Amino acid sequence: MNALENLLIIAGISLDIFAAMECQGSLIAKIDKKQLGKLCILIAAWQMTALFVGSYLSGILYRNAITHNEKVTGFVIAAAIFFCLGVRLVAKAIKNERIIEHCEQKLGWKHLLAIAAVTSSYTLLTGIAFGFLGTNLLVMLLMVAGLTIAVVVAGIYTGYHLGFEHKTKAYIAGAILLWIAGIDVIVKHILR
Repeated sequence: MNALENLLIIAGISLDIFAAMECQGSLIAKIDKKQLGKLCILIAAWQMTALFVGSYLSGILYRNAITHNEKVTGFVIAAAIFFCLGVRLVAKAIKNERIIEHCEQKLGWKHLLAIAAVTSSYTLLTGIAFGFLGTNLLVMLLMVAGLTIAVVVAGIYTGYHLGFEHKTKAYIAGAILLWIAGIDVIVKHILR
């Protein structure tokens, strides 16, 4: 897969983080830039770790479990992961979970850690898919770090200025990007 395709996948999973940060940004009274910087570093490190572990796990599967048609099997698994993650984002958009609006002076770290843990579990699955696709792990880690920092900042500021109503659009856009990636894997690697 080329860099643009990889960027689309990373953007698809990052839009989930954007939506979560948008909700958090809509609750705070004032954005503390120092706290926002710490949050960016924390979530980016968590996402990078999850991607690395996922890629490592796919390497173990390739060495131990998959034999004859390992490339095709890996591509099918990668496409299935992208489609399932897209379905999950659409389900979140349809559910459109409301948040209880109340003003907070600062971001709640316990809640943010829970958000980071949940979103990183999906990044772990994406890391497995990237491992099956044979992507360059270092490039992926750098892309995840950069895009995660960008969506955390954008999500907090969007929520702060516009509220949390745009989260369903972010979920749908993320799902579409992941589905495009799944179709791309099928067309380029399985059907040829």
